[in-house]
Amino acid sequence: MRQFDPLPNNAIVYRTLLRKQWIDEDTGKVKADAYFLRVNERGLSVNLASVCSPKQCAELFHKCYGVASIEVAGVREIGLDVEQDWANHANIINLPYRENDLAEAERLAGLLARQSQIVWKPE
Repeated sequence: MRQFDPLPNNAIVYRTLLRKQWIDEDTGKVKADAYFLRVNERGLSVNLASVCSPKQCAELFHKCYGVASIEVAGVREIGLDVEQDWANHANIINLPYRENDLAEAERLAGLLARQSQIVWKPE
């Protein structure tokens, strides 16, 4: 795996919302469900805003319900990090699996969701 310099705190990353239930229909906000680490994932997949527009991120997938932005500094403030692994891709790391620590996984997913803003939705 190619090594990348740590992302600056002011970097923005995009979480592609691949499930309809990840968006609260009443408020239009991102739900914590979008930030749970699934089994066999090393980290939560995000794209770098400096390289990829929200629409370009959405177009990487067959079905996308929205794209949410989150600042790297906010991720770090809650004890997590964002580690770049490709030119346009990174992972939010250090999240626990729900199966291992449900309370902490829910707490961190909720904090990430509150920091997120939807910046693209399909027309």
